[in-house]
Amino acid sequence: SYKRKDCFKHPMGFVVIVVFLYLLNSTYYVRPVMSIDAHGNLLTEIKHATLAEPHHFDLSRRDRFPSGEDQDNIVAGVAVWRTQPGKYYGLRAKIGVWAHPNQKHSQESGASISVGGKFGPMLLSQVEAGFHVFPDLYNNSDVRFFTFWTRDGYRSTGCYNLKCSGFIPAKGAALVPGQAVGPPSTYDGEDHHITISLHTDPNTGNWVLYQDDLERPSFLGHFPKDLCPELNGVAPQVLFAGFATYPRNDRGPAMGSGHFPVEGERKAAYFKNMKIFDSNASAHDPIPSIMVPLMNRPDCYKLGDIPLGVKDSYLFYYGGPEGCHG
Repeated sequence: SYKRKDCFKHPMGFVVIVVFLYLLNSTYYVRPVMSIDAHGNLLTEIKHATLAEPHHFDLSRRDRFPSGEDQDNIVAGVAVWRTQPGKYYGLRAKIGVWAHPNQKHSQESGASISVGGKFGPMLLSQVEAGFHVFPDLYNNSDVRFFTFWTRDGYRSTGCYNLKCSGFIPAKGAALVPGQAVGPPSTYDGEDHHITISLHTDPNTGNWVLYQDDLERPSFLGHFPKDLCPELNGVAPQVLFAGFATYPRNDRGPAMGSGHFPVEGERKAAYFKNMKIFDSNASAHDPIPSIMVPLMNRPDCYKLGDIPLGVKDSYLFYYGGPEGCHG
């Protein structure tokens, strides 16, 4: 067995999916960031990833609506921080939980962490976990924990939760794919969150999923390493993502809290305590210079920067209101 270790903890210590990926006309690059880690070291060196040259990156959207909605009629808005191309072994984040009780049946909105395959016109391989509201899948508007995977760009493989072979839940897991979670956060009120991690097991190469905010980390299950051969023990990228999908002729649902990231604490949705794992299953702060922001509908859904918080380590806010059109 192995023990997971957290590195660079601050001394003050202190709930998918994704989908065909469409090529953008623009290339996204990291904005210049000057930052220091918890030990006061300037973060200018790549310590935990081997980087390649920048590539075009394709934003994803979800296209598998149980009701049979025409995938060509589905559009998506995303607000994502992802890593530059390299070698990565997983990620972890504290994700704020937000409800959307009035969301329409054919809409989906949520947040997730994922590991993805090679860059190109499509992201062919991906395993993912997070929290979403998706009435078309569950016949209600509860916030649900979910898993998703594909190995061919969502053409013929992959599924949500346990609807096909793939993700293997642990016996007695604290969270099971498809399980409702709550209570949700409230605007300018109560803050509710769940911390999850997805990383490789150094002994087996499987992608293991944990809930990390309990008395001790709770093993939720795993994606077998041979499920996606391209992700056998290592991934070219990891992603922290907010998303919203809806029929093209409709108006989009809220993403996150339904408010823009500029509103900040207790008002905007967030990812906090962001970590990236190395090959020994040790968790490290992300290096700001390797993080790339992605927004395909900044008029509707926005993405905040990644500052270093005093008690929440690296974090960002994201989201936007309902009503996005086209």
